This record gives sequence, structure tokens and C-alpha cells, in this order.
Amino acid sequence: MLHIQNFTKAYSPGKPVVKDLTLTIENGDIFGFIGHNGAGKTTTIKAITGILPFEQGEITLDGISIRKDPIAFKKHIAYLPDNPELYESMTGFKYINFIADIYRVEEKRKQQNVQKYADAFELTSDLGNPISSYSHGMKQKLAIIAALVHEPKLMILDEPFVGLDPKAAHTLKSFMKELCDNGGSIFFSTHVLEVAEKLCTKIAIIKNGKLIRCGELEEVRGDSSLEELFLELTE
Repeated sequence: MLHIQNFTKAYSPGKPVVKDLTLTIENGDIFGFIGHNGAGKTTTIKAITGILPFEQGEITLDGISIRKDPIAFKKHIAYLPDNPELYESMTGFKYINFIADIYRVEEKRKQQNVQKYADAFELTSDLGNPISSYSHGMKQKLAIIAALVHEPKLMILDEPFVGLDPKAAHTLKSFMKELCDNGGSIFFSTHVLEVAEKLCTKIAIIKNGKLIRCGELEEVRGDSSLEELFLELTE
């Protein structure tokens, strides 16, 4: 379970980008984090993953604090940014192996997972090629495979469907659901409200760094579409 308690982050004194944010992501949740550009979504995600320090609050995963024990925290998560930075001199296979070794994935399990995900994303035949030769969509698929290879408890995704063709997007959605069915959870931001509406079990809407609505999708949405609700709340 991911718990964000009274999280505040400011880049300039007295001007918080995110203010007093509290969220709980339970096991099995596909949790959508929605807001306009500059609302504080990516800042929150980077704090959860340990990329950004923060001034106030606490972020824990199963009781492990990202501030007090970042290594233990990060062992159980995978992070997919909106524009993954990869080691382009490596081949795809070497990159996945590198990530798997960081997480100390057992060899047999690693081989099984690489085959499973690379086949599903139709990237197997390209894994021997340097990443510098990959298209944007292929790089996105490789980053997804690397994120899944160690079977994380929590996946944190920032605009994960950008650059994916419809088939790859469908494949990613299937693996997101599979991870949650197995007791994991997903926390992701997206501007594609139709995707959030079809995929999420819970959502949170953030505006100017403050949480304005949060809960089960059906309860939050009511009789409106998610798009209608979002436009109403963020006008």
C-alpha cells in the first residue's frame, strides 16, 4: 500500500507546487492521477520515486519511507517517465539485463519475463540491436519491459501511453490489470481521460497543487463523464 501524507513540495520559498496532498493507493488499485499541465502531477510522481526531495509530509510503501529508507522503498517499485532516458549505446537485451541485475532478479525468472514481455510487445527480434536504432515507440516498449521485468509491487507511470500504437497500448493495459490482479497496484498520470475512465478503479484530480476530488471512480464521476467532471472542476 502506498500512502502519501500531507506531502508539500516547493521550488521557491513560500510557493508550493503541491500543497498538503494526502492519498492512499491500496493493493489492487489502478489509480489515475489527473490534472492540467502544471498542476503538480509529475512533481508528485518524482517525489514518490525519490527523484525529488520534499519539505513536508511523508511517503511510504507498506510502511517503508522513501525519505528514511529509499533503497528498501525502491526495491518494490518501477517507474516509467513520460520520456524515458535510455542508454542508447546498449542493445535492448543488455539494457533489460542491466535493470534486472540492479533488482537482483534470479536468472531463470529474468529469462522467462524477458521472453513474456518482449514477445507480447513484439520487440524480441530487435533486442539485439542498439537502442540508438529504435524508434520512439520501440524505446517506450523497451522501457515498459524493463519496468516489468522484476515484477514490481507498485508501478508508477507518467503518461505511459504516449508514443504507443493502439496494439501496444492495449498490451500495456492488459499487463497493468494483471499486475493488480496479482496484488500489486498502479499509480499513473494521464491526459487521456477516456483511458482513465475505462481503466481506473480510483482517481484523484489535482488543481494548482491541491487535491480537489478523490475516490472510487464511480463515486467521483457520478452521472457525468470523467471529461465533463474534470472540465467542471478545473475551470
